[in-house]
Amino acid sequence: MRMTVIGTGYLGATHAACMAELGHEVLGVDVDEAKIASLRGGEVPFYEPGLPEVLTRNLEDGRLGFSTDYAEAAGFANVHFLGVGTPQRKGSFAADLTYVFQVITDLVPLLRGDHVIFGKSTVPVGTAVQLQELADFLAGPGTSVEIAWNPEFLREGFAVKDTITPDRIVVGVRGESRAEEIAREIYATAIATDTPFLVTDLATAELVKVSANAFLATKISFINAVSEICESTGADVVALADAIGHDDRIGRKFLGAGLGFGGGCLPKDIRAFMARAGELGADQALTFLREVDSINMRRRERVVQLSKEVSGGSLLGKRVTVLGAAFKPNSDDVRDSPALSVAGSLSLQGADVSVYDPEAMDNARRIFPTLNYAESTVQALADADLVVLATEWKEFRELDPVRVAELVSTPIIIDGRNVLDVRLWKAAGWTIKALGRNL
Repeated sequence: MRMTVIGTGYLGATHAACMAELGHEVLGVDVDEAKIASLRGGEVPFYEPGLPEVLTRNLEDGRLGFSTDYAEAAGFANVHFLGVGTPQRKGSFAADLTYVFQVITDLVPLLRGDHVIFGKSTVPVGTAVQLQELADFLAGPGTSVEIAWNPEFLREGFAVKDTITPDRIVVGVRGESRAEEIAREIYATAIATDTPFLVTDLATAELVKVSANAFLATKISFINAVSEICESTGADVVALADAIGHDDRIGRKFLGAGLGFGGGCLPKDIRAFMARAGELGADQALTFLREVDSINMRRRERVVQLSKEVSGGSLLGKRVTVLGAAFKPNSDDVRDSPALSVAGSLSLQGADVSVYDPEAMDNARRIFPTLNYAESTVQALADADLVVLATEWKEFRELDPVRVAELVSTPIIIDGRNVLDVRLWKAAGWTIKALGRNL
């Protein structure tokens, strides 16, 4: 099929390239000329494993192109994906839908004939109906525009796999719809391998993604709340998580106690979910998410507190190495990153902070230009009085504690992700601390 993808950020660029990989003819559209120029040149403006190869291959094969021209998009295809950002509104928990509505305002008046716009952005429930009303108002004579919703379920670091071989496909439609048939054709490859294809109403489709994120955030914050109890009682949160994780009703995934969640989705999505519930008069239904958010933020504060405790009560003048800046491994995303938040807080406490991350250095510098940024793990560790493992990159998980001990000034490490082999690090002479464990 021929299709456009409006918005070429993380979601849009990935979706455009992967749709081309599935054999469709795709035009990615964005108002950011620099971003479009980069993608045309085969350069992905963010880190995502496997995506550069998919992008280059489909550019060379002629199935994928990019443009800043909405008129070109209107004439290119009758199927469009809307994948622009929905950041948190300044001064509010609510989502900022400026970019979403702008796409409809700019695109729909240029359309001729019958079109379907599949929303992929995470939006507050009820947005699709509002967009349909706006599209109906802006559509020219003889033109029909149907708004459907096809939420994304991408995991940073696995986005190519999640797009090409998704674990489920959800399509929200209103009444009699052409969108379902079109979606089945678009995702025919995945459907042929028995990928669940779920057709819902618009409101349900809008709620699926934010509900999934709220559930995952709650699970993460639950184990981190328990880790606070473990610290007060001498229990071990890792052993506890292993034990309850054997219950198949609970499962072990997302029960990793530590610094908690961050990134561009979970924090803003649960806050927008709360805000929308308040607008609908159902705010009491989601008040627990405030505590989920609060627990998550407390874990960052705990690492700073623990850093002071192991440093004799003060961080003033201490050389502290923070391993990690991205909010998770296999990503360069530093939005609401626990690692970078901790690094900044340690600096404000008077520490001389050195940060290293395999992929997120440039993005981290833009957020916290006053921190010190090392060129390698070895350089970051040199003469450190304290090491904080804040992002669980494989490179950090597999550090040799004997070798690392030769680099630092004082062998003290805080495992902010509970991923190190405590026995090996202690045997190498390290003092090791971790959240939810009395080591």
